[in-house]
Amino acid sequence: MKNQIELAKQNAREAGKHLFDLQKDDGHIVFELEADATIPAEYIFLNHFINDLEPEIEAEMGEYLRSIQSDEHDGWPLFHDGEFNISASVKAYYALKIIGDDIQADHMVRARKAILNYGGAEKSNVFTRYALALFEQVPWHGVPAMPVELMLMPRWFPVNIWKFAYWSRTVIGPLLILASKRPKAANPRNVDCQELFKTPTDKIKKWNVNPTGSKWGDFFIALDKLLQPLERHVFPRLPFRKKAVRRAIEFINPRLNGFDGLGAIFPAMANTVMAFHVLGYDKEHPDYVIALGAVRKLVVETRDKRKGRARYCQPCVSPIWDTSLAAHALLESGVERSDERLVKACDWLASEQILEVEGDWAINAPDLRPGGWAFQYKNDYYPDVDDTAVVGMLLHRVDADKYKENINRAAEWIIGMQSANGGWGAFDIDNDAEFLNSIPFADHGALLDPPTVDVAARCLSFLAQIGYEQHEPCIKRGIEFLKAEQEQDGSWFGRWGTNYVYGTWSALCALNAVGVDMKQPWIQKSVAWLKSRQREDGGWGEDGATYWEDQKDSVKTSTPSQTAWAVLGLMAAGEVDAETVEKGVAYLNEQPRDGAKWDEEAYTAVGFPRVFYLRYHGYSAYFPTWALGRYASLKRGNSRQVEWGM
Repeated sequence: MKNQIELAKQNAREAGKHLFDLQKDDGHIVFELEADATIPAEYIFLNHFINDLEPEIEAEMGEYLRSIQSDEHDGWPLFHDGEFNISASVKAYYALKIIGDDIQADHMVRARKAILNYGGAEKSNVFTRYALALFEQVPWHGVPAMPVELMLMPRWFPVNIWKFAYWSRTVIGPLLILASKRPKAANPRNVDCQELFKTPTDKIKKWNVNPTGSKWGDFFIALDKLLQPLERHVFPRLPFRKKAVRRAIEFINPRLNGFDGLGAIFPAMANTVMAFHVLGYDKEHPDYVIALGAVRKLVVETRDKRKGRARYCQPCVSPIWDTSLAAHALLESGVERSDERLVKACDWLASEQILEVEGDWAINAPDLRPGGWAFQYKNDYYPDVDDTAVVGMLLHRVDADKYKENINRAAEWIIGMQSANGGWGAFDIDNDAEFLNSIPFADHGALLDPPTVDVAARCLSFLAQIGYEQHEPCIKRGIEFLKAEQEQDGSWFGRWGTNYVYGTWSALCALNAVGVDMKQPWIQKSVAWLKSRQREDGGWGEDGATYWEDQKDSVKTSTPSQTAWAVLGLMAAGEVDAETVEKGVAYLNEQPRDGAKWDEEAYTAVGFPRVFYLRYHGYSAYFPTWALGRYASLKRGNSRQVEWGM
């Protein structure tokens, strides 16, 4: 036992030292953020749409795409070791063909056969078909009609831009311009991908489907059939078309966000570049330079040994998230709060708080003062309560007096962002008009930003840590939300991390922080669930496929980050001395580590469940460090009570 405690302490401290080695001069820490094949493929599409090629970078992206092709199903998955995905595979294949891969090469033959076996490119999702439409590979009626006049719809209208989530809003704004202009990509090498279709595209009668099977879905499909000919023959001739395009530009320009880009996310940024290009912006136009420069900044040379020398495009960057979580881990590893390196990280974070800009969230909270943090370097219109809560907890831990004003503004903003059901969405209040997920465009099922357990848990943890008590309305309502969202088996769904282990860890930490009796049956049910999910090697793992209802128990391997969440969750529930925790700690102590990072190839986070997954390269660094450090501290202390909110 003593050896495990000492080893946990030693590993946490060594990993912490390496975390500090990654710190930038201004105090922040940032890791790679990796998605799937679609983002680098779309980067290549963008270059060939605007005819601004980067042969060397594109060649290295090709190397990346070939390195992540599956040896089992010959296509491309949504996450490491995942199942075949038709949309990712079509994009990857077409991107490789565009940069010059011979379609008779073995990897292309295998990929093409797999795509055709799964129904062909016509089975791709809406976003893929939009990309193909821009390259004249599918007709424009092969995508849902999205009239740019949507930008003119008032807030009271059932379908308007402000009812969408932030990510949908920023992606759709410039996309509506593209859909209205129906441009043709430059495509300088005149590359097609018709061999990926089982049926010739001019013979396909039915492209758009009801994504939910609901009556709303039937209604929107009927509406799409009406809009298609109007969009082709009528709307472009009407006077309000130009006004709608102007309104879209008026939406984009204030949110252009410098070289951090619209929404600071790749799809919105890439669509903006293409929209400016289609509107005839000169390549030296300041807005065009900024928009394209923001996209270029997302390219990274991977340090992943498995992929060799290759580049890919990140979907966005995560410095606020990485810095705050890494700093929490450093505190747990034994770093003193007064350590100048830690203070420097906190000072940097404090300087990044958004205190002046009223972002899109203010549409539903016009009297609320700004006070949040974004996920990226700059994204002033789109701070999120998750980052804000995590940063707030860190500043409170390090120096509650020094950062008092930052903490108070964060608390004020978070309380004001609570939704009617007691939970919190990530970026907006009450963004839950579920019928909108039935429009054909929303076949990804992620048009909205409704309250979720993991985000709500972080908000509760922060508020409790700074002194809010159970009887106060925001806490009471938050607890009731968590209780209502608990699954039948005792677990909680993880919206932003994979999956039930993440959600359950988050909820248990929050409930402990707010002072709920952790011995209550409904909480012990979640403890029992976590224990039941431990694997023979002592670790925990959960596959990205668990977001499908029929694969809720899917797991391929244990991972250090998910094991850390489970151990942290159990310790928050008072299980510090449990055999399950001891085995989890032993697993973490035994796993290979390179500097700050434990070996972990699996994706343990998610952008949109079942559609878009993420690999935070920092998760395998700071979460195991955090868990081991906390374990060693609790085992060596006089109390088994977790002191902090997370």
